[in-house]
Amino acid sequence: MLLGACGNEDRERLPGRFDRHASSVELVLTEEGRPDPSVLAVEQVLHRDNGEEPVTLDPHLAEGAPSAHILRDLFEGLTAESPQGRVIPGAAIRWNISRDGKTYTFYLRREAHWSNGDPVTAEDFVYGLRRSASPATASKHAQVLLPIANAAEVLSGAMPIDQLGVEAINDHILVISLKGPTPYFLSLLNNASTYPVHQPSIMEHGSAFSRPGNLVSNGAYVLKDWKLRSRIELVKNENYWDAENVILEQIFYYPFEDQSAASKQFRAGELHWTYGVPSNQFKWLQKHYPEELVISPWSGSYFFGYNVLREPFIENPELRRALALALDRDLLTEKVTQFGEQPSYTLVPPGIGEFVSPVPEWAEWSQAERNEEARRLYAGAGYTEDHPLRFEIRYDAGQNNKKMALAAASLWKQVLGVQATLLNEEPKVFLQSRDQKVLTQVFRAGWISDFADPYGFLELFRTDYGRNDYGYSNELYDSLLEEIASERVPARRRRLMYEAERMLLVEMPFIPVYTYVTKRLVNPRLKGWQSNIMDHHYSKNMFLLKTAVDGQQNVIAETEDSAELTAEAPLDEAPEVQIPTEEGQDEQFVPATDNELETDATTVLEAGADNDMSTDADEGGVQTGFNDAGAPPEEAMELLDQKTTQVDESAGGDDIPVDEVTVEDPPE
Repeated sequence: MLLGACGNEDRERLPGRFDRHASSVELVLTEEGRPDPSVLAVEQVLHRDNGEEPVTLDPHLAEGAPSAHILRDLFEGLTAESPQGRVIPGAAIRWNISRDGKTYTFYLRREAHWSNGDPVTAEDFVYGLRRSASPATASKHAQVLLPIANAAEVLSGAMPIDQLGVEAINDHILVISLKGPTPYFLSLLNNASTYPVHQPSIMEHGSAFSRPGNLVSNGAYVLKDWKLRSRIELVKNENYWDAENVILEQIFYYPFEDQSAASKQFRAGELHWTYGVPSNQFKWLQKHYPEELVISPWSGSYFFGYNVLREPFIENPELRRALALALDRDLLTEKVTQFGEQPSYTLVPPGIGEFVSPVPEWAEWSQAERNEEARRLYAGAGYTEDHPLRFEIRYDAGQNNKKMALAAASLWKQVLGVQATLLNEEPKVFLQSRDQKVLTQVFRAGWISDFADPYGFLELFRTDYGRNDYGYSNELYDSLLEEIASERVPARRRRLMYEAERMLLVEMPFIPVYTYVTKRLVNPRLKGWQSNIMDHHYSKNMFLLKTAVDGQQNVIAETEDSAELTAEAPLDEAPEVQIPTEEGQDEQFVPATDNELETDATTVLEAGADNDMSTDADEGGVQTGFNDAGAPPEEAMELLDQKTTQVDESAGGDDIPVDEVTVEDPPE
């Protein structure tokens, strides 16, 4: 199979290539709710785009979604998730929770085995949890274990790992003690940091235990092969406790950093599933691939953060609210992100259980009314046309993040007269700057929760939380979080979370912008999965249906697909817009002059965002346009030409014209 992004051209083609135009047979279920064997494809092999190359498949060291997707196939935690995203039994068939909510007793499946045939025992989970919490392991996601008794002390090295609140009563009974009631604890136990690991394999192979040929896992699949920058191959684990109900026999995960290349391979019939899709091809895909294009809500929010420990934002919620009011979220999502992202006026995204966020009054206003109130608050804070507000917007590397920062700066300039400068930092430097809270003023932020509970978002602003990059501290807010963490009555807990978020929306240590969506292409023959807010999809639930006209579809579809791929589509259907840059130009510090904000932000709105939205482990990206005459951004787009400018700092900030924006041919 030819997957150019993977750098390997000698692999076999995916069986059933060019079958996109062939419809599948109708799904027929048995009395047990399983697909009838008569409708299943003969070959059950899944080809799945996985985004980036994983760094490791050690479950306690792995980071990011690409690793997590594979680890969910290789390992199984105490709990698992249904296709709808509900918590269900995993390696533990059932559990009991004590009256005080602090002791969980898990009963493991007696039929559970490792891929080498060894039984899965409670001691395997004790060993795995201790290893994950050990400072020697240095797991970056070990904070998931913090609800466990003594976890904080073990993580800091103040206590030995054998003091972690986990105990094996016998081979099949595991007890986990918590430092306090944690209503969402069960949803944490399908996170990779809580997975068991096979101790004899680690003893024998050391850090190489997670490589092909060495990895012993307890999930539905086994690691067969890993060709770097080419593919990761999994095969069905015949020793998995539920192997008879696992239909897919083989899975290939491919690393595609370029989603345009992945989209092209999908259209050629060589992938069943893509990690994402190029944003600048959205309208074209909507028209030509309506059944395959899947867009779903995601448990993530994009926002800008304030450093409330630095001027001009110290104890100044009115000024912070003025900037929040001046951002036109409808414009940003319609003209820039363009993939169904929902404008947001809150921190917690919708769709998490029965929780409903408080919505500020100004969310119901027109944008003109918001702008008027923003100007009033701005003037009340002491800023005028002759004395404008000045601050830096920091963002991490990535063309999309630059566009977001430019767009926000342009709206603030248009509505309020704010003078913002942009500072682009490498991801590690950016995270360090945020963490230190010395240099930051306004910065790109966002959050994608590890578990489906509003607390995962609200905790970001707790005084002592490790990711509180905002400097926000409020004793009343912290006390509310303590109550939320221990409250076991769902209705009362929701009321407490509602009040906590309402407090944040009054004090505004952040600017909500939009909630994330997932977007991918999926072959309609692939069934057994459902969209869910966590975007967790287990391959063990999936299966491929037969094509309706088996044996004829390849010839027919090859002719049609080849014609489609070589035909030239209208430029307004799938343009790929690139903003050229001067060779050698230093973008690390970019003063956002009026001219650049005007032209660059407009280019952003016309072109749409690139699909490289960075997420620093959990985070994500926004944009806009203006004109000095005060025209709305839509009118500004008509006033500006097709050129863009860049600022050469060495030339004293003079505008340097560069080549015209180039428009490439539509997808091939």
